[in-house]
Amino acid sequence: MKKAFFLLLVMAALISCKNKSSVKKFEVKGTIINNTAKLIYLEEIPMATMQAVVIDSAVIGKDGKYALKTVASEARVYNLRLDQSVYPVAAVINDVSSITLDATFNKENNQFVEKYEVKGSASSQQLKDFMVGFNTKLQAIFFNARQADSLNRIQAPDSVFRKLELNTAIVAGELRTLTSEALKKSNNPALSMLMLGYYQSTANNQGLGLQPFANDEVSKLVNDLASKHPTHQGVASIKSMLEAQANKMKGLVGQTAPEISLPDPNGKEIKLSSFRGKYVLVDFWASWCKPCREENPTVVKAFNKYKDKNFTILGVSLDRPGQKDEWMKAVMKDNLTWTQVSDLMFWSSPVVQLYSIEGIPYNVLVDPGGKIIAESLRGPALEAKLGEVLN
Repeated sequence: MKKAFFLLLVMAALISCKNKSSVKKFEVKGTIINNTAKLIYLEEIPMATMQAVVIDSAVIGKDGKYALKTVASEARVYNLRLDQSVYPVAAVINDVSSITLDATFNKENNQFVEKYEVKGSASSQQLKDFMVGFNTKLQAIFFNARQADSLNRIQAPDSVFRKLELNTAIVAGELRTLTSEALKKSNNPALSMLMLGYYQSTANNQGLGLQPFANDEVSKLVNDLASKHPTHQGVASIKSMLEAQANKMKGLVGQTAPEISLPDPNGKEIKLSSFRGKYVLVDFWASWCKPCREENPTVVKAFNKYKDKNFTILGVSLDRPGQKDEWMKAVMKDNLTWTQVSDLMFWSSPVVQLYSIEGIPYNVLVDPGGKIIAESLRGPALEAKLGEVLN
């Protein structure tokens, strides 16, 4: 749920960069079926703006045939789009000099491609296989969500909802595995970045239950790509941006923790400075944040293990205005027995700017003197760090 981080990965997925290698010609041709569009465009999507740039266009013949051309110096991602169409026909990658792409549109709604075939490009075929597999599983998650909504209206038994939740969790895990396996098979940097960005941006949708790749996982994937494709300027650029992002996130370590003064559920103002003399984990979360809720058992375990060793937790909720009940229900359900505060101002809470919060769950570990000694401690890393400083 790192908003800026996920945006960065989407930008990476649509990368278009230059290097000093020789410029190569690239052509996409084929046939459009069941669509009356007159023109077709070849779009490149630069990383800097994420705005589609038309680099070629062609008139579609009466027989549906077209041909588009451009030049490129390294692996890039391109969209094909028909005139006045909202959605692209397909995305392709320039791993060869010429690609054939035939697309058949839905007769009832010609905004949607019913099927397409790509020939001559292994990377474009891999991309197609990935997208078809990914979106098929994603549709299963949406179907479960609609089923749950329908069952909720008729007040179905809890066991039915639990079964749906289990099925959704299984499919979400399959989506992550599918992406991991596709990344292992990819030999094209543009393809790899597109698949990684597509998964991360989808996982940013809180209602889907997908677990995004952690920052260190993403960094490793990008570093491996940079080693494998050392002359690819696009990958090198992404690597540099990720390193800058990581340095920014480390910026609070060593600094005095900014003061937090927020009301607890009873309206009493609680200050972070009132915990001086103890190690305090300031845990930023919210009842609506599924990754936060999934992380809570780990936090509860750490609290119970170290609460008698000069350690406590201050929970800071970014719940929405008017949703105190949801906040309290989540506190009770997740057994969060430490101090909780919130101004119920969602992302408008002053703490968001104070701690440069770009997504939750997020936390900082403050020492007895009030200095931040660690941040973003999730999973085993939380207990490991607490064991280090408290034992």
